[in-house]
Amino acid sequence: MLFFCGGVRQITMGTLSRAGRHNILHKILSTFPAGINYAFAYGSAVFKQQNNIDSKNMIDLIFVVDDPSEWHAANLHQNLHHYSMLRHCGSDSIASIQDNIGAGVYYNTRVECQNMLIKYGVVQTSTLISDLINWNNLYLSGRLHKPVQVCKNTESKKLKRALWRNQFSAVFTSLLLLPEEFSEEKLFCTITGLSYSGDFRMIIGEDKGKVANIVKPNLKYFRSKYANILETLEHMHWCPNTGLIQQDKSAECLYSHLNRLPMNLQRTIVRLADVKRCGHDQTVLRNTAQDHQLCSDYVAKAVRQIVAYTSITQSIKGILTGGIQKSILYSAEKLKKMWKGGKTS
Repeated sequence: MLFFCGGVRQITMGTLSRAGRHNILHKILSTFPAGINYAFAYGSAVFKQQNNIDSKNMIDLIFVVDDPSEWHAANLHQNLHHYSMLRHCGSDSIASIQDNIGAGVYYNTRVECQNMLIKYGVVQTSTLISDLINWNNLYLSGRLHKPVQVCKNTESKKLKRALWRNQFSAVFTSLLLLPEEFSEEKLFCTITGLSYSGDFRMIIGEDKGKVANIVKPNLKYFRSKYANILETLEHMHWCPNTGLIQQDKSAECLYSHLNRLPMNLQRTIVRLADVKRCGHDQTVLRNTAQDHQLCSDYVAKAVRQIVAYTSITQSIKGILTGGIQKSILYSAEKLKKMWKGGKTS
């Protein structure tokens, strides 16, 4: 389905088949320099979200590259108009801003491409792998917990392993936050909500029902994405027919889950829980596992702490990389969505 807005043709990609979405995204990708190792699209313009009928949503993309400075140099030559005033600083400065502020992602927003409106972020391969494994900031690792349309698959075995490990981490973290019995929809909502926990934009700028709006229309996607994990994990039982999940919440199982969490999340939990400053991580984790409610509280608080700092710094960077005018327009659109979500929920 096509819509026209200000001369820019907009496509509600959520109504298209997987092949249709792939063809459109392939056309967009063809307008950028070589060197993109992995690319995916996400957001409400690509996947249907409940209570979201706005046809003017931008297509959000992430491009993963090995050498950001080299790639930005080629993109400046090919697509100079995509950049804000920072284009005058050169590719090395752009890459430095990308790496050293926020989550290691550099966004160009409200870009007209192939008669469509897009926003794309650039991240270094090693930065993405580190976040997927360690949850340094849960920015892109959290985004990849949710529905994405892969535009270009990676050939890197290291990145593939990190993507898979990130999914396992999302499940283990969510199990620690959930009771003994719950629905698969509750699990998927918990997974989806991890990267929104602690994000100041959820207070102002995002629809308060965003998590449920993402999960409900995309239950089939979530089942497919997490089925292999849910079918093979020990100490839990998933019944696909009823959607009911039961898990063992014994101290032994909780301790096992804690030990499988990403390193940065583990360390943050230990800092919060180590009130006696015993200094031994495994001792702290084992003690934390003795009380399932306390354990859940520490995990939730640790996730919030990881997300909170990056959500602020990445948003500040967005003003620099997008320019003031585009940032105001983008923020206005977010507030409009929040207002609409409040009316329909």
